[in-house]
Amino acid sequence: MHHSPIQSPKRLLRLNEERNVRVPLFYAAVFILLVKLALLRYFLFGDIKWTRLTADASALLVLACALELATPAKLKAWAYGGLNLLLSLLLFSSAVYFEHFGTLPTYTALYELHQVTKIKDSVENTVQWSHYWFFPDIAFALGWWIYTSVTGKRRSGPSGFRFGKTAPARPMYRVVLSVLFILAVVVSARFIQTGMPIENELVLAEDEGFLNYQVTAAIKAAKDNSIAAEGNTEEFAKQAKDLQATYPYQDKQGGTPVDFGIAKGKNVIFVQLEAFQNFPIHLKLDGKELTPNLNKLADEGIYFPHIFQQIGQGNTSDAEFMSNTSIYPTAQIAMSTGYGNRNVPSLPRLLQQNGYVADTFHVNDVTFWDRNKLYAAINFNHYYDKPYYKNDHFNSFGASDEELYHTAVDKLSEISVSKQPFYAQFITVSSHFPFAVPADRAKMTLPDKLKGTQLGNYLLAVNYTDYAIGTLIERLKAAGLWDDTVLVFYGDHFGLQPDDNDPAQVGEALGIKYDPKVTRFNIPLIVRVPGEQKGEVVDRVGGQVDILPTVTNLLGISLDEAKFTAFGHDLLNVDHNVVGSRYYLPTGSFFNDDVLFVPGKGFDDGTAVNIRTLEPVTDLSPYRADYDYIMKLMTLSDHYVRSLPKR
Repeated sequence: MHHSPIQSPKRLLRLNEERNVRVPLFYAAVFILLVKLALLRYFLFGDIKWTRLTADASALLVLACALELATPAKLKAWAYGGLNLLLSLLLFSSAVYFEHFGTLPTYTALYELHQVTKIKDSVENTVQWSHYWFFPDIAFALGWWIYTSVTGKRRSGPSGFRFGKTAPARPMYRVVLSVLFILAVVVSARFIQTGMPIENELVLAEDEGFLNYQVTAAIKAAKDNSIAAEGNTEEFAKQAKDLQATYPYQDKQGGTPVDFGIAKGKNVIFVQLEAFQNFPIHLKLDGKELTPNLNKLADEGIYFPHIFQQIGQGNTSDAEFMSNTSIYPTAQIAMSTGYGNRNVPSLPRLLQQNGYVADTFHVNDVTFWDRNKLYAAINFNHYYDKPYYKNDHFNSFGASDEELYHTAVDKLSEISVSKQPFYAQFITVSSHFPFAVPADRAKMTLPDKLKGTQLGNYLLAVNYTDYAIGTLIERLKAAGLWDDTVLVFYGDHFGLQPDDNDPAQVGEALGIKYDPKVTRFNIPLIVRVPGEQKGEVVDRVGGQVDILPTVTNLLGISLDEAKFTAFGHDLLNVDHNVVGSRYYLPTGSFFNDDVLFVPGKGFDDGTAVNIRTLEPVTDLSPYRADYDYIMKLMTLSDHYVRSLPKR
């Protein structure tokens, strides 16, 4: 008969202690992190559907089991602590990211971490105190560790927690963990498999859970990259042209395009207006125009009231990219970061072929959002960043719009002396979130009910931005450039943060109807052509991808003859239009001449709202073709840009 060796009381106590440490630590870590994943669900979706936690639990068990099996006993406490800290930071960052961007970040957002310090004010204003609920346990553990280190007391806590050595796990324990690991992998894989067809990122994340969603995003990105690698740019360009030929953009084909070449040979200035929505145009506050200069430009120029933002992860820099390339952002990475190493067909390249000099002006450091890469990719001749401007301490970026225009017009005047036409891009920042206009620079007085509100601060910033545009106009006239320059004004993205501005309250305060999506994403596009003062309102829907084709038509440049692949269209020469959006709105969303459509898991469970009446639309059947078309077009745009040659 086999007898177990007699254990000393000291050894029995130690073994019992070690068992109490190992198992509770594993379960406690899983429980704590599952609670945090549930908390993230609350921040993202407004509630916690407990049945969906199976997806979170399966992915979490994959990590926890792998860690438990692979980590030496003496390092387990530190390993679990590290996992807890890492996931807590990721979940906290994701909640803050969603608060600001309205979408869930993937691993690609890590590429932009270095930008955080440069938009500190924006980040600080986005963080809510409730977001810190991801960290109380970490603060307690850190405090306990400091306390025991100082006092020299044994580092043990309730339920068997103890920092220190643990014995190797028994074989049966490892078998059970291995089986649990395999089961968790199978369940997670099933969630990922069933989620792959879903394009709506938020629906996908809700179904799969945060961790599985990251895996799905990586798989989809790898698949897209492999398709681009196997094809070539010319093939994708042809496929895009063939696809666009199937959409009825024009009722009648042929003939000279409307307004073709009416600004041929003129200088061109793009003014990209920071966080500028369309509703302030022609809006009055206490009987006074909020944007008198832009109103006059809209009345005398070509005004497009139904233009919508299409930016991706790069925000303002993505708007720069689109207006200069007519290519959709992939929404997986800032285009300046992901494709700044390519030779990208662009407006600067087109105009340089026609004798233009192309320069860009921004008061921040050129490395912000990797613009140094972006500007090389689209081939600007020169960029003028922070060192070129006098810092008048307008906001955290430094120089004001007035200073931007002062320096820029001086530089452009030097070019005009040579009789060479120029293309210039101005990126404004004075209306950047959190819309803090210095009191001595404000150009209007707010009604008492708006003072101290984000809406009030936004209106002050918009009003100042418009005032600065007035100084730009005067400078252009003084420099003799006004009569020879096309001016293009457009917004880069929305300004009012949805969580801080109830649509009904905004509408009541301003006397307008404010839709949380349509009005929010609606940006202005105003084109002023020298000598043209009749004024024209173009009712066609459009997006930022349509800016380049519209402007090149005015300049008399044929994109077909230049063999230029544009994913947008000339808004002066289309009878129908549709533009896609997939950041802030889920993939599959689009604007056409009637509605904003937002998908659910797919088309059939989507929703639509009329872009003019802002009323819900229940019959979706007329819009299925637009949904299928825009999904194909954005996919081809992705393949095209990914296939572009590297520099």
